Amino acid sequence: MTVLRPATAQDVPVILRFLQAMAAEAGEEVGSTEASLLAHGFGPTPRFFGLMAEGAAGPLGMVLYFPEYSTWRGEMGLFVQDVYVAPEGRGLGLGRQLLAGAMAHADWGPEFLTLMVAHPNAGARGFYEALGFGLRDDADQLILEGEGLKALRRG
Repeated sequence: MTVLRPATAQDVPVILRFLQAMAAEAGEEVGSTEASLLAHGFGPTPRFFGLMAEGAAGPLGMVLYFPEYSTWRGEMGLFVQDVYVAPEGRGLGLGRQLLAGAMAHADWGPEFLTLMVAHPNAGARGFYEALGFGLRDDADQLILEGEGLKALRRG
């Protein structure tokens, strides 16, 4: 039997391990540390929330999410930053349970759920499409960081 429960500060080592495993599967690296996860997720003003999926043998998955507001829709949504199910938990319906659990735990009454999936991740894309996810719109998500961000801050 699998139980979903809110993530706590004590879960940070597992959250980081899951993030590292997810990044490794994508050939990437994680910039988060235990300290940054503690500060941003479990400090006085949490910037994200999480749920943990646990089985008899321990943690099997997680979802990390935060509120999103759409001015175009005029309503609150939920943005899933990370959803991960460990290999031993795959095929048990945990991904769907984690997403549904995040919606149920969000105290801001989200009317939509947004997430991103890498183009090469065909397995995840198929999973999300089977749940009914579609492209949000025709826009591409852009990011400004590094020297460009520094220049913008300087004015």
